[in-house]
Amino acid sequence: QVHLLESGGGLVQAGGSLRLSCACAASASIFKISNMRWYRQAPEKQRELVATITSGGLTDYADSVKGRFTISRDNAKKTVALQMNSLEPEDTAVYYCNLQAPILGEYWGQGTQVTVSS
Repeated sequence: QVHLLESGGGLVQAGGSLRLSCACAASASIFKISNMRWYRQAPEKQRELVATITSGGLTDYADSVKGRFTISRDNAKKTVALQMNSLEPEDTAVYYCNLQAPILGEYWGQGTQVTVSS
């Protein structure tokens, strides 16, 4: 079984920074082979993919966050982080951690709220 727990959300002014973290309660071997993603969902909007980091460390970002957000992973600690800089009110959403493992499938965290005030 895989459990994901996000932390680090909160209220920040526009232009500020936050660092989200996702801790994975699963074996290190599962985490190591999994692709990790951050999604977000704003009120009355569909959930959207924000950032991806593959098992091999390759990263990809939504156009709206490129140059401002950085995703990283620590396989030894079984964590994935999302560093968010130059935050904008449009970044306000619930942010979800997602793990996708071969054969096992896909798992989600419960989400953490990020609110950016103008």
